[in-house]
Amino acid sequence: MVLSFCDKIILAPMVRVGTLPMRLLALDYGADIVYCEELVDIKMLQCKRVVNDVLQTVDYIAPTERIIFQTCEREKDRVVFQMGTADPERALAVAKLIENDVAAIDINMGCPKEYSTKGGMGAALLSNPEKIEKILKTLVNGIAKPVTCKIRILPTLEETVNLVKIIQRTGVAAIAVHGRKKEERPQHPIHCDFIKAVSEAVSVPIIANGGSQELIREFQDLEAFRSVTAASSVMVARAAMWNPSIFRREGSLPQEDIMRDYIRYAVMYNNHYTNTKYCLCQMIRDQLESPLGRKLHATQSTLDICEVFEMTSFYESCQLSQEAKKVSLNVSIQDTLKTENDDEENHDTVQMPIKFERKDYLPQITPKMFLLEWCRKEKLPQPVYYTGQIKEVSRTGCSHCMSSNIRTSRRKTWGGRK
Repeated sequence: MVLSFCDKIILAPMVRVGTLPMRLLALDYGADIVYCEELVDIKMLQCKRVVNDVLQTVDYIAPTERIIFQTCEREKDRVVFQMGTADPERALAVAKLIENDVAAIDINMGCPKEYSTKGGMGAALLSNPEKIEKILKTLVNGIAKPVTCKIRILPTLEETVNLVKIIQRTGVAAIAVHGRKKEERPQHPIHCDFIKAVSEAVSVPIIANGGSQELIREFQDLEAFRSVTAASSVMVARAAMWNPSIFRREGSLPQEDIMRDYIRYAVMYNNHYTNTKYCLCQMIRDQLESPLGRKLHATQSTLDICEVFEMTSFYESCQLSQEAKKVSLNVSIQDTLKTENDDEENHDTVQMPIKFERKDYLPQITPKMFLLEWCRKEKLPQPVYYTGQIKEVSRTGCSHCMSSNIRTSRRKTWGGRK
């Protein structure tokens, strides 16, 4: 099914916000299409595509083991991959790498910030229509999925309309137009007249963007923004970042309910806690000095965040479920451990006695939780455990104790006893 950009409400691409948990939440609340954050072509070309059977995701992983892009079946037909590029061939290479996992490819031609404009990307492309044309034509002719782009308006209405007409000739499926010039910021008024003139000048679907500060506060405002700009669809950035339930036709939800819904996805998909924390702070940007805001600001892990929102049980059940999946996906953990131990070249096993006294640990905290958070900080998958009973003979006689082998992705095996 080819993605249509007519009569849609869309989550805009936002750096640090447009990750998988936010995209899925927006879809739950009623968004028709979701864009990922801008990802640079060179970085994507360094990634390895990995199917994560535990989380049921497709992960694009950098050489540093950091997940650069993560997606899942739930959004496959509605997620648009936004790329930062200034090179047609690199753009095509990334598009071919990613196209089977997404619904469309978008080229960022509007972001005015330095991380995007350096190297001629983002809004820097606006002054180079020949390169714009070459990039878009290369993609349209090179992949089967729809291609779109997102621009800002130019200094004059005539220049803006002329650019959009050039873009339309490349065969793109839609053009998102942010109604501000590249030097303007959210505090500057949006130029709805420019978006309207563009919408009326071309036949390609125009997606209106940039109304969060002035025009969009609730769901009904989305249709009003579309009407005033005569656009085919509406794209929302900051209004959705502050309140993802703005996509709900039934009306917005209470703030803490939204935050808990977001945390559920963050935990389910192992979202890095710093990203989770950032997005949650945006949702309470005016209340960071409140008791809830201060507690959230002090968190240092996903578990900490869950404790603030009384979701520790959910967190622990997710961890246990994921560990069980890892075990079930292994042919045999015991056989794997035996193979590693029998490998003469593999001597990376450390054995140590570890005593566990419940009174020495805070409520809900166990040695496994410490190890889990260490693996997260080291950007490693969660450890896998195998525990069995062994018999020890000492001068005091024969005793039974438990021995656990804990495997991490660095292929170290730690042997512990309790």
